[in-house]
Amino acid sequence: MKKLFALLMATTLSLATLTGCGKDDVTPEEELNLQSPETDLQGSGVAQKEVLQEIDTLTVAFVPSKEPAEIVTATEPLKEMLKAELLKEGFEVENVDITVGTSYEAVGEALSAGTADVGLIPGSTYVLFDDDAEVILTAIRAGLNKDSDNPKDWNDGLPTLLNDADAVSYRSLIIAGPSKKGQELAAKINAGKELTWEDLNSANWTVMSTTSPAGYIYPSLWLQDRYEKGLTDLESAVQSDSYASAMARLASGQVDVVLVYADARLDYEDEWMKDFARTKPIWEETNVIGVTSPIYNDTISVSNFSENMQIPGFKQAVENAFINIGNLPDGKEVIKIYSHDGYQVADPEDYDEERKAQELIKNLSK
Repeated sequence: MKKLFALLMATTLSLATLTGCGKDDVTPEEELNLQSPETDLQGSGVAQKEVLQEIDTLTVAFVPSKEPAEIVTATEPLKEMLKAELLKEGFEVENVDITVGTSYEAVGEALSAGTADVGLIPGSTYVLFDDDAEVILTAIRAGLNKDSDNPKDWNDGLPTLLNDADAVSYRSLIIAGPSKKGQELAAKINAGKELTWEDLNSANWTVMSTTSPAGYIYPSLWLQDRYEKGLTDLESAVQSDSYASAMARLASGQVDVVLVYADARLDYEDEWMKDFARTKPIWEETNVIGVTSPIYNDTISVSNFSENMQIPGFKQAVENAFINIGNLPDGKEVIKIYSHDGYQVADPEDYDEERKAQELIKNLSK
């Protein structure tokens, strides 16, 4: 408020001077106040408005694709980064509140209710709530050195590594673990044989939330295309609250099959032996038994109903802020918690395939 008061006072004094005297009576200091109404912030390349719009709290919600505590810790620096970038756009934000939803749906519901301003959500969650939220950005990810439709090609015992190519889509993998049943399924795939529905239905599966693209929707489509079945047709399938818990279940033998994004094994490579107490690397003990069609990347979506998003120009400012953060080395370090490497402007039509997927899921559940 001090900045706002000072700026308003300066403007008022300048106007009073114009009214009470001629141009020849204006002092050099007063004349400076009457010059350009905008000033550039150093390094921003964006003209900052003379009177800043003040915002008390910006709420950013993340989905629980990893352990919530890990997300909160990793994204702590994002608070100051957002404040700094939004200040360049002419918005002074006092607080940035980062939350992790209890589920993917919970974040979508928060956007619908306007209790969250911004949500970092998968395309499937956006599509489910697109009457109440607007997609503004699509995440860019690093590409992978493996991208085959054939699951056997992923099972060479070597790590799946990131490469320098930018990718706007990724795969979901159906992965069998070190259990007896998991190894049985993997052996059949690696021998070049096709799995039957009976093979898959005899295994214990863990799935993610029904709006998770990699952990539910696209594997459902995979089953439908091949067996005219869905995940709800499996005799044994339990839901995990995060990929971390799903991978822990796979390592312990509680389940035989998990559904994960393509670089999940890379993310949990260290935990596999350290935290999950396995004696061999994850690349030796797990095998891909199914590969889905490509999934369009995560979104940054904003609420249509939050008060902050009704402020003229603020939505565009948030968009610019996240793009700039994604271009900074420190920013890339923060957003890699979601394997994001940056952001590009989104088009709602980019997610039409997700809409088709959602429609199929609705039909399968009837």
